[in-house]
Amino acid sequence: MQNSGMVDPAAGILGVIVQQNGGRGTMSKNSPNTSGRHFLQIPGPTNVPDRILRAIARATMDHRGPAFGEMTREVLAGLKTVFKTEAPVVIYPASGTGAWEAALVNTLSPGDRVLMFETGHFATLWRRLAERLGLSVDFVPGVWGRGVDPEAVEAKLAEDKGHEIKAVCVVHNETSTGVTSRIAELRAAIDRARHPALFFVDTISSLASIDYRHDEWGVDVTVACSQKGLMLPPGLGFNAVSDKARAASGTARLPRAYWDWEDMLETNQTGTFPYTPATNLLYGLQEAIAMLQEEGLEAVFVRHARLAEATRRAVRAWGLEILCQDAREVSASLTAVVMPEGHDADGFRKVVLERYNMSLGNGLGRVAGKVFRIGHLGDFNELSLAGTLAGIEMGLEAAGVPHSKGGVQAAIDYLAGGE
Repeated sequence: MQNSGMVDPAAGILGVIVQQNGGRGTMSKNSPNTSGRHFLQIPGPTNVPDRILRAIARATMDHRGPAFGEMTREVLAGLKTVFKTEAPVVIYPASGTGAWEAALVNTLSPGDRVLMFETGHFATLWRRLAERLGLSVDFVPGVWGRGVDPEAVEAKLAEDKGHEIKAVCVVHNETSTGVTSRIAELRAAIDRARHPALFFVDTISSLASIDYRHDEWGVDVTVACSQKGLMLPPGLGFNAVSDKARAASGTARLPRAYWDWEDMLETNQTGTFPYTPATNLLYGLQEAIAMLQEEGLEAVFVRHARLAEATRRAVRAWGLEILCQDAREVSASLTAVVMPEGHDADGFRKVVLERYNMSLGNGLGRVAGKVFRIGHLGDFNELSLAGTLAGIEMGLEAAGVPHSKGGVQAAIDYLAGGE
């Protein structure tokens, strides 16, 4: 058949390349390398394990039937172990942004003051969402490379003698910077100030990757989503809700309908939802919880910490800088690497993608073009990391980025040494 110039959308990327080369299947040296496994090393969405993909691929069942109800109750109970809570966890068909909004509209009223902290791009986005809802935001400026300062939290709350601040909102692991704020210390700061504000924590890129304790750390609403440590595709948002937060929802006056906790919690008792749930993603969530329980949550945290440390050793061996400025706050989910002066991070990422079929995270907001981000969370092990770091080291050479050799070896030496 004569080539019409039309590209079959079902052919996929490789098929497009073949068709655009007249069907010959050959690629020039500048064509994308699509052979082998694609390394998806952004900080989310993360790689989805085959077990979870197979679970999601099951036939859709009646979401009001008894089998579905049994599965839902199992999933809700399993989620409590992941959040480390006895409190209820609400599941929405939503992104993390939806879960942000749910936390605010269920507990606050128009004009309420909330305290937020600039730790990076996502903290800034949460602030914008709060302002659009009609909340008054005290946004404490910060350095993109540091977490929330417990002393700043205590000082701001101590100044608020009339207890006008109704909520403190922080991002646990700032995905744009690779910085993890110290939540237990922030809780202690709130307690020292003897302030009654609600405590909201975004764990979107930390849940099931970095140690987190909803109950022990006195968090009122924990926000999370599916596509990071839980190893699922995007599409599920979560709120873990304390008794104090539920009590606040009784007087909160921000409009809510889709996001209403009580509608969810009432129907969840029978294993159902007040509207159509993301049925097949819930199959995947059931499998993800099983995988976390089989490995053991504490072992999951240890694995992430080891791989993160190996990554940082590679970066230091290359002679590059890590964006995070405090060793107590380095992330186990991702590492943000600062490019040398005069070199564009996105240009480097393009070289890595085209030559080695690997996606790295881009810089966001204030650090756009200045950093690239290595995701090392979710379904990830030592061999995956070794391949990732090899691709980066080759990419640094190919892109002409000044660096020292030996980063991959430094990581391997650490991992092989059993440290």
